[in-house]
Amino acid sequence: MRIVTPAEAVAGIKSGQQIYVQCAAATPSFLLDALVARAPELFDVKVVHLHCEGPGPHLAPEMAGHFYHRALFIGPNARAAIAEGRAEYIPVFLSDVPHLFSSGLLPLDAVLINVSPPDQHGYCSLGTSVVAMRTAIPAAKTVIAQLNRSMPRTLGESFIHVDEIDLAIEVDQPPYIHRPPEIGEVERRIGEYVAELIPDQATIQMGIGAIPTAVGMALHAKKDLGVHTEMMTDVVVDLVEAGVVTGRAKERNRGKIVATFMMGTQRLYDFVDDNPMVEMRPTDFTNDTHVIRSFSRMTAINSAIEVDLTGQVCADSIGHRMYSGVGGQMDFVRGAALASEGRAIIALPSTAGAARATRIVSALHEGAGVVTTRAHVQTVVTEWGVAELYGQSLRERAKRLIAIADPGARDELTAAARRLHEL
Repeated sequence: MRIVTPAEAVAGIKSGQQIYVQCAAATPSFLLDALVARAPELFDVKVVHLHCEGPGPHLAPEMAGHFYHRALFIGPNARAAIAEGRAEYIPVFLSDVPHLFSSGLLPLDAVLINVSPPDQHGYCSLGTSVVAMRTAIPAAKTVIAQLNRSMPRTLGESFIHVDEIDLAIEVDQPPYIHRPPEIGEVERRIGEYVAELIPDQATIQMGIGAIPTAVGMALHAKKDLGVHTEMMTDVVVDLVEAGVVTGRAKERNRGKIVATFMMGTQRLYDFVDDNPMVEMRPTDFTNDTHVIRSFSRMTAINSAIEVDLTGQVCADSIGHRMYSGVGGQMDFVRGAALASEGRAIIALPSTAGAARATRIVSALHEGAGVVTTRAHVQTVVTEWGVAELYGQSLRERAKRLIAIADPGARDELTAAARRLHEL
């Protein structure tokens, strides 16, 4: 490993090459900025990553022709580039992302990473984001690192030795902060309905946003919950400190909180720093359905953009416009469904936007992607109640979903269901 300046670190990246960038709160922004500063001399550099926090300078309209983003999951800062054709989306389950690199389907000329400084044994921690890094790093020809004094030292499969790093810069920048959202009455009611479905000693998976936060707030009467998730947030810290999450009943990784990346406040990053209770693992472990189903009371909580009356779940697009990605929803929906006492929950508000457009729809909008199929869906929750769909006919599903739709949309949904012979 050689310590250099940011400009020197990215000087070897050439036009036409393909690079992978560490994701989420661990975005290596100093290296990205240095790379973008070279834009006038670079053309068609392919930048592969999942959702990355920060401004994403390579995604700006004026970077078209210089950098071309290939998204494995679309973050907010990449949506405009995707919609305008300046970037492209690769649909993939989160569990399969490491295989894209190990198989050579996505060959890598370089990776940009953001890690803790080496310990006395020469090991740096990948900190807040492991995901596919343990596969991408050996697959890349050049490994370029930010040695970041403010990156928490997370444990588990989170380490890279200095011998694996070619070039490094020294920085001191905390991981990106993502503050918990405000909880409204709708989210509070959804959280309470979901919490009623979670038994004591369950192992839970949930993501980020108002609904997972509301669910966490409603779980404080539960006992000995475990966490096996792709994403960890401040909600988990709340539940640990309240004595709710202990992990004592987990069938594997007992006593451990297992995740592949995290986003939250500095409180979360302080909590995970050198904490043996938190074990970071790659997505081909956290999102492996075989692993997920091994927790007998696995409860997966995911969201949706819309759900049609047959139970098809769209979670990645608004019509033809790509919004996020497949991510890990199907990994956890299927894994939880296969667990002996498991449950897969799709939780969403019944309406969206100022116009209060219904999110329980007679048919998905044209172009909408089916992330969870009607055969995989189990339980759908809105602020109006719980619809159990598993094992139910299309007609029974329509009845149950209409019952939890916004009251103002129920007559129209009923009429549509009758036209479609679903009622």
